[in-house]
Amino acid sequence: MRSLRVVLMWAAAVAAMPGARYDVMEGNPASPVKVVIYEDLQCGDCLTLRTLLDEKVLPKYGDRVAFQHRDLPLGRHEWARPAAIADRWVAEQSNQLGIIMRRELLAQQNSITLQNLQPWLREFAARNRLDQKGIVDALTDPRLSAIVDQDIQSAQARGVTKVPAVFVGGVSFTETILYDDLARAIEDAMPR
Repeated sequence: MRSLRVVLMWAAAVAAMPGARYDVMEGNPASPVKVVIYEDLQCGDCLTLRTLLDEKVLPKYGDRVAFQHRDLPLGRHEWARPAAIADRWVAEQSNQLGIIMRRELLAQQNSITLQNLQPWLREFAARNRLDQKGIVDALTDPRLSAIVDQDIQSAQARGVTKVPAVFVGGVSFTETILYDDLARAIEDAMPR
């Protein structure tokens, strides 16, 4: 029930923002507290952060904080950029499936290659009742590519060169992110 409430709040917030850039969101998008996360879907440290989010951060703060996912695929990761583009397509179909896809890509990163990414995407689409052709066609969609490019430019403007990078108000964390530090920053950002 709590998850449904959060999804409905997210949908209402997105609908209320005409012309707003679409972002992959978790938690409460209407929250004044925003946590911006730059991630690479082929990054081991990003998998560690994802686990921390799922096991500790979201259970405690998911109904009170907006978690905004942005993509920063690193050049050395050959399939991270196309995966990010495909995930943007999935998230436009269903934000919740976009989050699920991010979780699965991160968890399976050691078995995914550039050569088997498209079959992986088709299988994900089939399993989640999405258009298998649509998810593969998304890889060459200039609009979705531009969204990922906007994330990259945003990261560069903030001086981000390593992932994961997390911003909570004026506090930033990079690579190894500890729960206590992140929780303290979130608590400090909460309205009093």
